[in-house]
Amino acid sequence: MTTHQGQPAIVLLSGGLDSATTLAIARDAGHACHAMSFDYGQRHRVELDAARRIAESIGVNAHQWVTIDLRAFGRSALTDEITVPKDRDATQMAEAIPVTYVPARNTIFLSYALAYAEVIGATDIYIGVNAVDYSGYPDCRPQFITAFQAMANLATRATVGDGQRMTIHTPLIDWTKRQIITRGLELGVDYGLTHSCYDPDAVGHPCERCDACQLRIMAFSELGMKDPLIASQTA
Repeated sequence: MTTHQGQPAIVLLSGGLDSATTLAIARDAGHACHAMSFDYGQRHRVELDAARRIAESIGVNAHQWVTIDLRAFGRSALTDEITVPKDRDATQMAEAIPVTYVPARNTIFLSYALAYAEVIGATDIYIGVNAVDYSGYPDCRPQFITAFQAMANLATRATVGDGQRMTIHTPLIDWTKRQIITRGLELGVDYGLTHSCYDPDAVGHPCERCDACQLRIMAFSELGMKDPLIASQTA
């Protein structure tokens, strides 16, 4: 494995299972991790508390918080008055881009990360996108990441003026959710600190029925385990 001992990296940290694993992977690679989390008007804002817990548990050199309001555009079940899909099977999840897709969200997040990276002298950005277990989100595909990285290397003084090369790391891009959890457990990730549900109740308990809940429940089950969030809810 390539080591980046002490080199700074930006890690996009939502508070979910994937981003927690990505942070652990970046730390394991030796990076000085600078987490970046976004309050963008999401209906599941409880994930922000999870991001804070994860950052404290895994350890970061800094945690940058960014507030933007994507509710101004809406058109997503996560930022608008649109019902979150429930009880869909794998075939239904794969049929089309779901209403939980937030327009241009990863493009926006990566742009902020690129700016932050230039400020602190980082040339590595980590994002926990996944093209296997997610429902066709266009900004989770390898083609998108490749294109963004090419743009990033044309966009900043660090890359154009100083000759640095920016790398967008997507360690989970072709992993199943089961593989992601397995690696995270190897690295000591406490998934009881995470949050994935798109439509939690008033106190933050997962609905157990949205796509995000079903995917992680299924993955833990395949590993012979119970999702710790469900276990804590019913305890």
